[in-house]
Amino acid sequence: MRNTSIHSVVRAALAAACSLAMCATLAACGGSNSDSKGSSKSSSSSDSSSSSSTKMDQIAGVTATGDLGKKPSIKFKTPMTVQNNTYAVVQEGDGETIQKGDRVCAQGIALNAKDGSELMSSWEKNTPDCSIQLSDTNLAQIPPYTKMVGLKLNSTIVFGVNDSNNAGTSYLLAYTLVSRSKDLTKATGEEVTDVPANLPKVTRAKNGKPSIDMNGQGAVDSLVVQTLVKGTGKELTDSNTVVVKYSGWLTDGTQFDSSWTKDTTLEADLYSGGSHSVITGWQEGLKGQTVGSQVLLVIPPDKAYGDQKQGSIPANSTLVFVIDILAAY
Repeated sequence: MRNTSIHSVVRAALAAACSLAMCATLAACGGSNSDSKGSSKSSSSSDSSSSSSTKMDQIAGVTATGDLGKKPSIKFKTPMTVQNNTYAVVQEGDGETIQKGDRVCAQGIALNAKDGSELMSSWEKNTPDCSIQLSDTNLAQIPPYTKMVGLKLNSTIVFGVNDSNNAGTSYLLAYTLVSRSKDLTKATGEEVTDVPANLPKVTRAKNGKPSIDMNGQGAVDSLVVQTLVKGTGKELTDSNTVVVKYSGWLTDGTQFDSSWTKDTTLEADLYSGGSHSVITGWQEGLKGQTVGSQVLLVIPPDKAYGDQKQGSIPANSTLVFVIDILAAY
């Protein structure tokens, strides 16, 4: 079972109402756009805007004590009235500087603004939230993310969430920024040389974009998984969300979707019930793979869309995907 991130627990526990921008940070509410894999989210890597126009105001009267990089003690006078799109940097870190384009992992504490009580913490189980990706698109859409750029690791930043549209509790979220990394832009690793000769033939452009020769591939009754490039990153489990680029085809060679042509990445949950749901063939086929890998999946209808038509995908279709695994959290 996936380790639940603090913002998703806050969503479930409080059903908080919040601004659209803050919701994206907290995963507290908001809709999604479905694509041809049943996925719920994709993000552009090349948005022209680099920062949100929404103003972020300072929260006064919030302090923190404790060693940098450890769980802080957050203090404020209660009851506190908090507003959305507010923040306070309560600990200046001593690590590397966080940059635009980074993926940031943060340990979090949610505190009741009325009485200061702790509602949730990721520190005890060491389950940091690594969904924070400081891409141009996210910086343009999510005001709190803009305040993380330029901070140093081990900084603690507090955000206000006003639950004025709900009967629940307004709260403060204290994020300690514990690590930073860069997502890959394409599969990077060792080329697999013993790919069975009867499988579709995949070639790649210099930028990593795949092309395919179906090589007579027909319908299948069971899932086919073939690693094409073996990455050296973390091994995926059924608790992970993965960040990928992909292309998908019917067995007649018709391409029905590709993140490469849209210059986007996609987040996909390898577990059920998440906010980035994908078809069963993806969940089963990507488990055990490693970050940096490129994977060929040939997916039978019962692990795709079965007897249901899905957009341009006919009912009872076998689907062929080439997936580059760029990151996982």
